[in-house]
Amino acid sequence: MNYLAWRDLSANMLRFVLAAAGVGFLLTGCMGITGLYRGVLHDALLTIEEIGADLWVVQGGRAGPFAEASTVSASLDRRVEGVAGAQAVRRFVQNNLQFEIGGRRQRIAVTGLDFPKDQGAWVGLTAGRLIEEARGEAIADASLGLALGQEVRLGRDLYRVVGLTEGQVDMSGDGQLFVTVPDTMDIADSRRPEAVLLDRAQGLGTTADRPSRIAAVIVTTAPGMTDEVATIIEAWGDVAVLSRSQQRDVLVDGRLWRLRLQILFFAVLLLTVTGVVIAMTIYNSTIEKLHEIAMLKLIGARDGFILSMILQQAVLIGLLAYGVALALSVLLFPQFPRRVVLLPEDLALIFCGLMLACAFGSWIGIARALRVRAKEVLA
Repeated sequence: MNYLAWRDLSANMLRFVLAAAGVGFLLTGCMGITGLYRGVLHDALLTIEEIGADLWVVQGGRAGPFAEASTVSASLDRRVEGVAGAQAVRRFVQNNLQFEIGGRRQRIAVTGLDFPKDQGAWVGLTAGRLIEEARGEAIADASLGLALGQEVRLGRDLYRVVGLTEGQVDMSGDGQLFVTVPDTMDIADSRRPEAVLLDRAQGLGTTADRPSRIAAVIVTTAPGMTDEVATIIEAWGDVAVLSRSQQRDVLVDGRLWRLRLQILFFAVLLLTVTGVVIAMTIYNSTIEKLHEIAMLKLIGARDGFILSMILQQAVLIGLLAYGVALALSVLLFPQFPRRVVLLPEDLALIFCGLMLACAFGSWIGIARALRVRAKEVLA
């Protein structure tokens, strides 16, 4: 930075600090909404990425349990196990339900583990152990506020927390509670005795006592056999088969694309406001220095020198604001109820947008400064 630019900043330090703080708050908001979308995306894809399935066998004509409702027969896994190339086959079911825990009602994503094939090793425990019994044991996410060894009533039965995990939430941010598939069905089917009797009295007895169906069957295939296994299962006609990448694309480009557009709109809006704030600060500063600019031109200063001085001031405001935004993000975002994920590439894009805003803001002041004539020093 040239000497005159630094002297001008030093003489008007309070103004530039306040401008940088205001721009920093705007950038914090921009980082926040971008990170919130990344967090929602991370939570939505968490189970898909970590459960270790190559294929998802879902209800025919449906896009899978994460995009829309899907129900398949609870015995579908036995059919899939007979397909050559299918190494590991598990049932999958997840229900979002409300229960009263610790005196308050909260939503829980009850996720079924196909015990004993799946004891929850992929979940990532922070305390306790995996599920070792077919009934009555659970692994809870820390966000549910359950303690190791605590018993909680879900539906008609008590479940003991034998393991704790962290960060295992669904797309809505609800903490997951992992129990066995039969327990998941019991929890989903739990109704008051009066409701069952009323269903039977209305002639719904055949459906009132019918066990729940599962959402999908997940398949881990032998190396190089994924496409062949998918083709065989797809030919059955009553189910649909999605690969891991297809399940991911359906979720990201289906349920989340509107959210992505909204986040993009707000990010652009905040960066535009940032450019306006910088432009107003630089323009007002330039107006106050018209006499000094005329004096510089009178003594032979080139337009490029004045241009660089104004541009450097705008960039300095941007750099200070970016530092404020990063500091606020580190302090505030971990306290948010939803996960906020700040990726380096997103921060780089926001920084590039900030530099464009600085360039726009400085251009307003530069355009005014270039219209100043040396003779105006006598005005």
